[in-house]
Amino acid sequence: MPMLEIDNLYAGTEEVTILHGVSLTLDAGEVHALMGPNASGKSTLAKALAGDPGIIVKSGKMRFMGKDLSALNPDERARLGLFLSFQYPPEVPGVTIASFIRTALHELTGEETSVLSYYAELKEKLKQLELPEDFANRELHVGFSGGEKKRSETLQLAVFQPKLAILDEPDSGLDIDALRIVAESVNAMRSPERAFLIITHYQRILNYIAPDRVHVMVDGRIVHSGGAELAKELEERGYDWIKQEFAGMALPSEEQDTR
Repeated sequence: MPMLEIDNLYAGTEEVTILHGVSLTLDAGEVHALMGPNASGKSTLAKALAGDPGIIVKSGKMRFMGKDLSALNPDERARLGLFLSFQYPPEVPGVTIASFIRTALHELTGEETSVLSYYAELKEKLKQLELPEDFANRELHVGFSGGEKKRSETLQLAVFQPKLAILDEPDSGLDIDALRIVAESVNAMRSPERAFLIITHYQRILNYIAPDRVHVMVDGRIVHSGGAELAKELEERGYDWIKQEFAGMALPSEEQDTR
């Protein structure tokens, strides 16, 4: 059974259909990259999988670990092992990173962890990510740079250990050193029981995290898939050649989208 199955998915807002028949299969142990130009629907797909209430699934199926995601609220999806790293993580004043992660960990596992053991683990994860210990005492994402927000979410990923991690532009705002550290953390978590879906515009993070499959999304449809070499080809040629190929493919009508 695939870990994630997306079958002919149409989704968007009440007014606009953004995803037009997306299909994708992701097995445990695999890393897939989803690439494409701005406004192609990549983040909409991530939000649909996570259960963002602003995204409406109009037709099609999403199955994770054999379960219909449409029947589960966001909390249930997270407890099942689905993790989303946001493109723009929100600020939460008054809540420290350490407090947030401990509360979320309790909600995910249903288990109470002693303060000593929790902070020992957190300290170890901070060390692995080359972050100072006082980083965990800062208010969640308040006043953070883009790179600091991404490293905060990588810390959460390292602690939560999800089955499927959807990383929406994890390279956004990162300098070379921070990119390397984030990539090393992801690579350390690769296992036969875990899968990653990495959403990115650029090939640079894929220099550090070798994907098993690369998919290209244009105008809400996956129009091309291939191996890791596809990301390098996109880096060299840009997206124009993909767009030109896609120009000959007619989009379904709105009536078809919402059937």
